[in-house]
Amino acid sequence: MKDLAGRVAVVTGASRGIGRAVAIALAAEGAKVVVNYQSNQAKATETVDAIAGAGGEARAMQFDVTDVDAVESAMKQVVAEMSAIHILVNNAGVAVNTLTLGAKDADFRRAVDVNLGGTFHCTRAALRSLMRAPGGGRIVNVTSIVGEVGVAGQGPYAAAKAGVIGLTKSWAREYASRGLTVNAVSPGIIATDMIASDMTEARRAELVKTIPIGRVGTTEDVAHAVLFLSSPKSSYITGQVVRVNGGLFM
Repeated sequence: MKDLAGRVAVVTGASRGIGRAVAIALAAEGAKVVVNYQSNQAKATETVDAIAGAGGEARAMQFDVTDVDAVESAMKQVVAEMSAIHILVNNAGVAVNTLTLGAKDADFRRAVDVNLGGTFHCTRAALRSLMRAPGGGRIVNVTSIVGEVGVAGQGPYAAAKAGVIGLTKSWAREYASRGLTVNAVSPGIIATDMIASDMTEARRAELVKTIPIGRVGTTEDVAHAVLFLSSPKSSYITGQVVRVNGGLFM
């Protein structure tokens, strides 16, 4: 019997990158996975096809995590059609790179609305089902090393990701009595499309020298941590931030 057999998992921002790796990992352990995407239906379909090709079960679902009504409707639809939500992975996010003096109000709002607001909206909409999950529900929030240490030129993003850590710890205290665990994973430098587009090879080589393990992380590295925190094996772990960064920040 696979660890997540019979469990329903919603993974936001799962059309590519870390979200896709998480969706694939959860499905490989038997979860029925809802692959959320905002606009890239083709990539979301690729994720679903990859899961199906490996013998898993998944479906794509479009909604914008910043749209409260859309989120509420989507979570109700999942419960109505799949009976429950047992696992929620709040992965949807956007990097906003700007120095404070040059930042537009819209830059700050977008960083907060997507990374922090989206996490809040999705969790609130799924909470009732998560609290009823047999054996305890699981919430895993994807934050970032940037939210823990701060990075020049990423103030809005750092603030939003730090806020995700605050929500994680608050929810862990609020819902522990219901058997619902709430944890976060904090990736360091991970080989994603976001990193590839924002970082030159020279800069990447410099950063690798600062990572004790000596390499950039993979999306699967993060997915393995999320999988553990989503499984029955983590039932006595809550309110924690698991750093997946190769020792870059300890």
